[in-house]
Amino acid sequence: MDDGHRQLLRQLPSVDELILFFQEHPLAAELPRTILVKAIRQTLAEVRRQLLELSPDTLPERVDREWLLAQIQQQVRQSQSFRLLRVINATGVIIHTNLGRSPLAQAAMEQIAAVGAHYSNLEYNLATGTRGSRHDHLEALLQELTGAEAALVVNNNAGAVLLTLNSLAQDREVIVSRGQLVEIGGSFRMPDVMRASGAILREVGTTNKTHLFDYEQAIGPETALLLKVHTSNYRITGFTKEVSLPEMVALGKKFDLPVVEDLGSGCFLDLSRYGLDKEPTVTEALQAGADLVLFSGDKLLGGPQAGLAMGSRVLVERLKRNPLTRALRPDKLTLAGLEATLRLYRDEEQAVQAIPTLRMITRPAVEVKRRAQGLARRLRRLLPGQTKVNVIPATARVGGGALPQVELPSFALSLTDPAWPAHKLEEALRAATPPVVGRVEHQKVLLDVRTILPEDEVVLVTVLTDILKGEKHSG
Repeated sequence: MDDGHRQLLRQLPSVDELILFFQEHPLAAELPRTILVKAIRQTLAEVRRQLLELSPDTLPERVDREWLLAQIQQQVRQSQSFRLLRVINATGVIIHTNLGRSPLAQAAMEQIAAVGAHYSNLEYNLATGTRGSRHDHLEALLQELTGAEAALVVNNNAGAVLLTLNSLAQDREVIVSRGQLVEIGGSFRMPDVMRASGAILREVGTTNKTHLFDYEQAIGPETALLLKVHTSNYRITGFTKEVSLPEMVALGKKFDLPVVEDLGSGCFLDLSRYGLDKEPTVTEALQAGADLVLFSGDKLLGGPQAGLAMGSRVLVERLKRNPLTRALRPDKLTLAGLEATLRLYRDEEQAVQAIPTLRMITRPAVEVKRRAQGLARRLRRLLPGQTKVNVIPATARVGGGALPQVELPSFALSLTDPAWPAHKLEEALRAATPPVVGRVEHQKVLLDVRTILPEDEVVLVTVLTDILKGEKHSG
């Protein structure tokens, strides 16, 4: 360290000096003293590090006190801000895994608030005044909606698969088509989940073709069940062959083996009625004879994160008795949100309108275009003249490992400003409050309107106005 560095470091105020200064600052009244002291220490340490990294010929003449105080205030704001934030999704991906998958219906949010803010009968039987089970609250409703004999809710679908295989096939073989050994989000692979359950994986067929005789030839004394995994996040096309669920059910009956179908992204509605690809519904899988059907609650269903196992009462009871069920059980907020979401499915029209995921998937393109044009008009009135706001055709996707081949016609706002390179504007949107996540294509920022919630439109306009009327970036 040379004399220049030493002189600059001596200019830095002490922690005590800065604490005295901030005693008269509004920050002192807004937060605990410990938070302020920690922010001061962290800022001073960071400034010292930055100064020491500068070469002697680039050292400033003095430390700017106002800049230092601003750094401390920024450190305080960062330490006090929540890490998990509300985000405006303008990506065009409806069930966006990285952005929290499905937004919840208003009815679900209201029920979560009601149950979360008070005591509840989570494990209390109000009729008898004795201990109850959290697993009882949704079972009757699920039976009503699907015709299943029994149902169990756990924390997510990977948990439902793990619990099912551990309960029914530990140390025994599970037969599954090689073409169905999918990799789900976060690089978790179906074979890994199966091994973790204690089941022994028995692959049959090839990547593109599996025949009924492949399953039959693999059945032996150690076979515990037949597993069908819906390839919800990809499709194999061309020279292919897949064994249908009814065929597997008939084979299972012949050898007295249970058949389990993992639907992945469970669906309660026939989406083909809305012009989308046919996706197997939970009810159809049960009617086809699957002994257990497993699926997620937070994808096409549109509820909170959960995994559901439905079907044979005998098998569901085995799952309930497994000690793993306690480790995988859902909390009261999940059950509250899921029950409110499921109740909406008693009326399909109500479900499509009230559940945001279904509403975005089924929304006609002409309505998306109308909303985009309305947003564009509002922005043009508010933004500087050099900012160009256009409405362009776009392609949205369902996401969340569902309907991988479906492209939903959509419309996006295309934003350009000579003072804002596209990548800088995109970064500024991500740093806004709330953050806005879009994409950059051909040096334009695109905001897909299909995935922008109606209640986010006003907020989006405010965010864009604040950014584009504020400080400009030319590089």
